[in-house]
Amino acid sequence: MTDATTLSMTAPIVIRNARFRGYESLQQIWIHQGRIEQILSMDTVFKMVPPEDLQVLDVEGDWVSLGGVDLQINGALGLAFPELNLENCDKLPEICKFLWNQGVDGFLPTIVTTSVENIQRSLSIFSNFAASQHQDRTTAEILGVHLEGPFLNPQKRGAHPAEYLLPLTIDNVKRVLGDDAEIVKVITLAPELDPTGEAIAYLRSLGITVSLGHSQATEAQAQQAFKLGASMVTHAFNAMPGLHHREPGLLGAALVHPAVQCGLIADGQHVSQTMIQLLLRATSIPLNKQDQDSLTKQGIFLVSDALAPLGLPDGIYPWDTRHIEVKNGTARLPDGTLSGTTLPLLVGVQNLVRWGICEVETAIALATESPRRAIGLLKEPSKRDRQKNNKTSPYLNQPAHQLLRWHLDESTKELTWQRLLPNA
Repeated sequence: MTDATTLSMTAPIVIRNARFRGYESLQQIWIHQGRIEQILSMDTVFKMVPPEDLQVLDVEGDWVSLGGVDLQINGALGLAFPELNLENCDKLPEICKFLWNQGVDGFLPTIVTTSVENIQRSLSIFSNFAASQHQDRTTAEILGVHLEGPFLNPQKRGAHPAEYLLPLTIDNVKRVLGDDAEIVKVITLAPELDPTGEAIAYLRSLGITVSLGHSQATEAQAQQAFKLGASMVTHAFNAMPGLHHREPGLLGAALVHPAVQCGLIADGQHVSQTMIQLLLRATSIPLNKQDQDSLTKQGIFLVSDALAPLGLPDGIYPWDTRHIEVKNGTARLPDGTLSGTTLPLLVGVQNLVRWGICEVETAIALATESPRRAIGLLKEPSKRDRQKNNKTSPYLNQPAHQLLRWHLDESTKELTWQRLLPNA
């Protein structure tokens, strides 16, 4: 048996006794030339002789997954993404490396509401950086940018500065995007600001995923936005009306829509444990409606919503023209307004398991598979398809260096993780 730190990607590798979401038995993962070639049951009988240079790693029943994808992260290591400029952009490689070490394979740097000039400057820098980033395997990849604003409802702006909010019109959208619309992957907006729906239709024509948030939208307004192509909700429950039995609102409309996914901050402050359980139950649907044995999809995904002090100790830090105080990973403005966290994405996975809210494999999927699916990076087959044909697995041909190994201490219910192939 081989130690994980000594494995080489130049020779074939088999990972034995691994648990995968959607597979009932333990699996073996065959890796060739750095990519996952096969996923087979441990009881598979081979007729061919294994290659002499085959490397074998036994994970002893631990879970294996891809790394996390964070679709909403506002900064790290002291750098706020809306304040990105030519003087501080040399910190981006360090941030990408830091996030990789936090188990994140890719992320959407999030630009919260600020001046149009700041947005365009940040977009330009991210566009140039992302275009040349694919060289280092052990670094988190910038998958695009998430614009959280400036088209938000002033009544639900939260910590977003009111002076930079803009009416939701096509002209204003074009003005904000400038020459770098292609780098924008997701935009959060309040759909009630554009009763015509023209702005959402325009954004979808550009290939930008529309997420509803910081909004007072009614159920009908949200449903109209979903018909126009909006497919996400930003940090469910936060900066929107709560669920009401006669006025389900934006969130109620999202929870019953099979094609809409909701971001969730599982830090223990933004959403109570009871409401997280409600979200999970309400959004658990088969991936294939015609196949009742299908693997279920959760209509939520975890985000960190982490601010610039991510990776730094608790304390008081600058935030645009204001300050935030970070205590135990929670960031608030001086008036007590909750503005975000400084906890990494995978802490949310560990919290869900520690709180006993869901099974380990579900919690892992919420930070690894669900966000990939939300932005079109992962399309998953049904369980029946998996059982019939291994070639349908979404893990096939994925880069093996991204794999995580998760271990649950049954006595303490503490879930830990590590990069499965740290030196790959």
